[in-house]
Amino acid sequence: MMIWTVPRAAVLAAALALYGCVYYPPPGYPVMAPASFDRSFDAAASAMRDQGLAVNVEDRASGTIVGTQGAGTVSASVRRQADGSVRVQFDATGPRDPALIDRVSRSYDARMGR
Repeated sequence: MMIWTVPRAAVLAAALALYGCVYYPPPGYPVMAPASFDRSFDAAASAMRDQGLAVNVEDRASGTIVGTQGAGTVSASVRRQADGSVRVQFDATGPRDPALIDRVSRSYDARMGR
């Protein structure tokens, strides 16, 4: 009877020790949380300003931002998705600088930590 009691106690002790273990992601591993609407909206407006656009419309209620630079216009649409995520879309019309929209997008990504 004593032979079975010691292995069972050891297995029980090992199981209890493992129960208390917690897994942490490795250092430097990004823990991504969904972006909030306000953070995304502010980052989009700031990204447009970063690239020298004059922001003419900044309507948080509709999620619309419009900026101009010369004859070019860049607009941002910030929308909440059904799953709780936020979608940001940049569109450009008539820019003299074809790379402007790419720079605005990169600036937005940098502000969002991507």
